[in-house]
Amino acid sequence: MPLVTLTTCKPQSADCKSVVLDAIHAALVSVGVPAADRFQRVIELAPDNVRIDPGYPDVAGARSDNFLLIEILWSVGRSVKVKRALLADLMARLMAGGIDTEQVMVVFKEVGWENWSFAGGRILHA
Repeated sequence: MPLVTLTTCKPQSADCKSVVLDAIHAALVSVGVPAADRFQRVIELAPDNVRIDPGYPDVAGARSDNFLLIEILWSVGRSVKVKRALLADLMARLMAGGIDTEQVMVVFKEVGWENWSFAGGRILHA
């Protein structure tokens, strides 16, 4: 079960958030995540509450207050090949939706299967 957090450096329109969240979900499904497995949240911060280097380490251009941080918390075990495929698909979808992908940072966080309780305190995969 991926848990996706989208953090933005300024309030975004509902349309922009939908484009980004839909792209993330479609990319996850493309690498094998079940279509019904959609858990996403959005955190919108005022630009003065974010400190992000404009160019580190290899940004083409400079980051701005249009910066988007995508955190994907999911179960351990996916290969670098799967992660690269997800990133390629995600960036293509974001570009098609009018998002500047140079403003997008993605972080994968992996946890063991025994660390998920979907409801009722039950651990299904332990």
